[in-house]
Amino acid sequence: MDLHACFAPTYALARGGFLQRAEREDARLHTALHSLRGREGEELAIDVADLSRPGDRRAVVVASGTHGVEGLLGSGAQSALLEQAVAGALPEGVGLVLVHAHNPHGFSWLRRVNEDNIDLNRNFADFGGTLEVNPDYAEVHPALVPADWDGPAREAADAWIAAYKEERGMRAFQAACCRGQHDHADGLFFGGRAASWTRQTLERRLPDWLGRFEHVALIDLHSGLGPSGVGELIYAHAPEGPEHQRLVDWHGAAEVTSVLAGDSVSPPVQGTIDVAYRSALGSERFTGVVIEFGTLEREQVFGALRADNWLHAFGDLQSPAAVDIKRAIRDAFYVDDDDWRTQVWERVHQVVLRTAAGLAGR
Repeated sequence: MDLHACFAPTYALARGGFLQRAEREDARLHTALHSLRGREGEELAIDVADLSRPGDRRAVVVASGTHGVEGLLGSGAQSALLEQAVAGALPEGVGLVLVHAHNPHGFSWLRRVNEDNIDLNRNFADFGGTLEVNPDYAEVHPALVPADWDGPAREAADAWIAAYKEERGMRAFQAACCRGQHDHADGLFFGGRAASWTRQTLERRLPDWLGRFEHVALIDLHSGLGPSGVGELIYAHAPEGPEHQRLVDWHGAAEVTSVLAGDSVSPPVQGTIDVAYRSALGSERFTGVVIEFGTLEREQVFGALRADNWLHAFGDLQSPAAVDIKRAIRDAFYVDDDDWRTQVWERVHQVVLRTAAGLAGR
């Protein structure tokens, strides 16, 4: 397999390659078109390739692009699964379904967030009730989003952040920033004030796409946290109950971390995308995990996120600075290196096979 060819440099090329490989494998394709266009004027969509066989009653679902730009990694791994015809190697009764680009707009525009600056992994909250408040974010917001990126406002903001970390610690800073917030639409980790296009689409279409399966195991592919190339298995909820136990049984207790247990590279977050799958299928029919692949040092990744947020809030997308900022955010979530791509592929392949074996033994 030419692994390098599976990882495309843009959303348009990634989607084209994914669809071509899916058709070659005789996948049943489903598409939900976005109303907006991409950075190159291309069509945007969530595409689903169902490679399950008629008798398959359980499914491994591999999803990409929840955080747009991270789709460079996720789409590449999905294309490699197609290129290697992994669906045909799964145990009897277990199918493979690939959900390509939860956030196609962010993927195309090299943003972690969607067209409304919404972080999809903070958007699956109860908008009909009382939203969880993150008062700590309000305190850090002015420093995270300074009015300029190369002047005194940025210098003052960086100094304030350094003092905050010194006084309260890195973990407290991460929690304040990353947990999610619904009050600052121009800020980082904004969960939105209503259901995003992706959320509406998943809630409407998931029953049709996956409803026939007795059990679905979601593997959501992410990047940006942890040692470079290492794929950590993260459970986004409390490490208790049957869903977490299934993951431990399938992968081993040492392999599965939990954001709420504090042993993960990810801080606790609220409103994650697995909520849509769990709601559509029922908790007894669903098991979800994230594979988080490390890229650069945490400070570099966070700096790239701040810069991209500033660019879209205050900057000029046609400026020379925009080129550097877009290059930085791409590098923060995708390492353009064959050794790194090999690590990604081998880990995804391993987790898919383990998950399928676990489903077959249920």
